[in-house]
Amino acid sequence: MGEFKVHRVRFFNYVPPGIRCVAYNNQSNRLAVSRTDGTVEIYNLSANYFQEKFFPGHESRATEALCWAEGQRLFSAGLNGEILEYDLQALNVKYALDAFGGPIWSMTASPSGSQLLVGCEDGSVKLFQITPDNIHFERNFDRQKSRILSLSWHPSATHIAAGSIDYISVFDVKSGSTVRKMIVDRQYMGVSKRKCIVWGVAFLSDGTVISVDSAGKVQFWDSATGTLVKSHLISNADVQSIAVADQEDSFVVGTAEGTIFHFQLVSVTSNSSEKQWVRTKPFQHHTHDVRAVAHSPTALISGGTDTHLVIRPLMEKVEVKNYDAALRKITFPHRCLISCSKKKQLLLFQFAHHLELWRLGSTVATGKNGDTLPLSKNADHLLHLKTKGPENIICSCISPCGSWIAYSTVSRVFLYRLNYEHDNINLKRVSKMPAFLRSALQIMFSEDSKKLFVASNQGSLHIFQLLEGSFKHLHTFQPQSGTVEAMCLLAVSPDGNWLAASGTSAGVHVYNVKHLKLHCTVPAYNFPVTALAIAPITNNLVIAHSDQQPLPNDKTLLYNPLPPTNESDVFRRRTAHAFKISKIYKPLLFMDLLDERTLVAVERPLDDIIAQLPPPIKKKKFGT
Repeated sequence: MGEFKVHRVRFFNYVPPGIRCVAYNNQSNRLAVSRTDGTVEIYNLSANYFQEKFFPGHESRATEALCWAEGQRLFSAGLNGEILEYDLQALNVKYALDAFGGPIWSMTASPSGSQLLVGCEDGSVKLFQITPDNIHFERNFDRQKSRILSLSWHPSATHIAAGSIDYISVFDVKSGSTVRKMIVDRQYMGVSKRKCIVWGVAFLSDGTVISVDSAGKVQFWDSATGTLVKSHLISNADVQSIAVADQEDSFVVGTAEGTIFHFQLVSVTSNSSEKQWVRTKPFQHHTHDVRAVAHSPTALISGGTDTHLVIRPLMEKVEVKNYDAALRKITFPHRCLISCSKKKQLLLFQFAHHLELWRLGSTVATGKNGDTLPLSKNADHLLHLKTKGPENIICSCISPCGSWIAYSTVSRVFLYRLNYEHDNINLKRVSKMPAFLRSALQIMFSEDSKKLFVASNQGSLHIFQLLEGSFKHLHTFQPQSGTVEAMCLLAVSPDGNWLAASGTSAGVHVYNVKHLKLHCTVPAYNFPVTALAIAPITNNLVIAHSDQQPLPNDKTLLYNPLPPTNESDVFRRRTAHAFKISKIYKPLLFMDLLDERTLVAVERPLDDIIAQLPPPIKKKKFGT
């Protein structure tokens, strides 16, 4: 493997946005996640929980509800009063429709997926019909006195339950009228609270309505009579979310204390057919509020303020006790937020609304393997480039020579020329970007910094020649066979002759940059592509997939080309194999070679993220 000097960087002060909603799609085994900045992510649970798609956030789109409908159509709604549908191929917003009810707090699709229901600030419940290309308003239900915070369809689609402040309403879908109103008890630990907020409701096939509320209770109601059947006080704080399994034999709730509770329908006695709901397991995987939960056939899924997406497998549902049965905590996006200028040893950090440019520190000290060397010069923060407008940055890149920075939002691509004068940077924006270059999902510079490659969300790949302070459009590769598949990953060969691009499916296209034509298409694999690179000298294309192919074992004949010298025979045999695993680093957001003997690794310890979040609810311990 050889020895490397490693720059261990921990000054990327990145904090992921908290999780606001999750929505599980049983047909495709995919999970949609929305965050507090409006970002929406799609995870493929069949592909090792890989985050295969994402939609960038927007300052005015605080998402409060997320749901799947009509198979694989994804909708969101939020406090700006709009309903959005997402294009899962082009990776952009198809349209935004005002519901005209003020801020939207809740949304759910009908069991058939053909209708959409939203609950609004003004107390209205609105029904929309889903058409092939859009949605159309159908009618209002009886208006309530306060905002509609939660909604659930009865599986037969004849009735819906709506949670509000201090009460739960049951509506007849055909007439839109209220047929039942259930008043929620304001008692909290023996003390009457001013208001009781019904954060979540679930309507079961037998007519039972399960509610969770701000008084820390899980309650079971008979919707036919409007009476309370059973109540569980499970938390000293709000119970904020609920999700029920498709078989209706299990459900999960999340609390503001960070605890997940699992309820199961079990037989009263071993010989009895009578069943009752029992709280079986509490889990403490979060430090802060659990704002959203989902229930897949094999796992409990949760997310909240602490930014973690937690997938806890149900061991009784997992057939093979292997890696799939392990608890997962996903914190960081599965896309790169960092780019590197190797020649000038610069790092460009991407945040939601600004970019930071840093120069790496240096040392003149020497030492042996494993030593931490003192810096003779600290890292320098050279540039803070803030964007204008409400749109989040999608992607960004700095050229290898350090003289160009490019980034994109949903509506524009920006290109800047940098000139360095000692410790000062002169930044000049390249104006008059072409009209066809509206948005980019991926940006990359050639190794010699003379070309810029841009992947648009319409499936096309643009090549630009970079001149002194300007550019020239050289060519556009159009998407294959009339498809509009967004290209999410790019790789350029060091000699600049080859360009590899991967879309949202498993396919990889290789283009000849010199002759400006498609060279070949790599046969599709069963799992999506997570990373691409083209090796220097050989121009071999290396592709990583989400299934994690296992590393070769000790018996595989893959030997280290640089075996250690002047070491014992035992040590040499142990290090002879070419594949090594190092576990000394905290979560890695980026790693690259600066030269043949120097690595840069950007770490982000989870404790540093938690330290920057608002304090969690204090819990009493040991009777104090």
